[in-house]
Amino acid sequence: MSTVTTQRATGPAKRVRGRSRLGDRLLKGYVWLIIAWLFLPIAVMVVFGFNDTQSKSNVTWQGFTLKWWGRLGDYPDLTEAVLNSIQIAVLATVITTLLGTLMGLALGRYRFRGQGATNLVMFAAIASPELVMGASLLSLFISSGVQTGFATVVIAHVLFSLSFVAITVRARVIGLDPSIEEAARDLGASTWITFWRVTFPMILPGVVAGALLAFALSIDDFVITQFTSGSTQTFPLWIWGATRIGVPPQVNILGTLIFAVGVAIAVFNTVLSRRRT
Repeated sequence: MSTVTTQRATGPAKRVRGRSRLGDRLLKGYVWLIIAWLFLPIAVMVVFGFNDTQSKSNVTWQGFTLKWWGRLGDYPDLTEAVLNSIQIAVLATVITTLLGTLMGLALGRYRFRGQGATNLVMFAAIASPELVMGASLLSLFISSGVQTGFATVVIAHVLFSLSFVAITVRARVIGLDPSIEEAARDLGASTWITFWRVTFPMILPGVVAGALLAFALSIDDFVITQFTSGSTQTFPLWIWGATRIGVPPQVNILGTLIFAVGVAIAVFNTVLSRRRT
């Protein structure tokens, strides 16, 4: 009798485990399918950097070649546009990281009048369409008599990426244990030393994450840059102009290099964070 009861009890349990395993496999398959779908355009970009095209149009595979990797300087305007994008992204990232870190510390550590309005403005800047922000910045520059160009692009990139850094750092600050900083002060550390030796190392992962996010947002921005660039050409703007006559393989190669550098930085940051942990 007990054997029959045990078999009846284990039967439904096996079916539940079987369904659970099937659900897990379907979920994993779905995740890998989404990842493959997201990386498909990047794979196409990398592959067509080796395309032995004979025309200005690089949309049909015509054979494998490495010659384009040695001819990156064939388009001086493209090289200048890439350098402009890198310079703008670096400047915007440095300024945004400094300002956003201070804002994140203030919002996560202190309570002050207007804090709710500040949070609302930051989230509104993130949620607002780039078209609205670009048009409003252009109107501001024109009404102020400011000539659009390199400087206005940097200012625009700082303004639209500042909220991302501040919110990232704020989330990190909220999760800190204040007793650790209190212990440092009890041991005789000043406020400045406590910040640099205790607080800053603890919020550093959030600062680095915000900086990487700001750099990624800046280097590939098109809409806001289009409104505020004036005569300055960036990499996305150059590609947009080149689509009318054909995009050369050098664009794919430069895009591959930028992607590779971004992946390398992300991997390095992940390894460094794990070692600290």
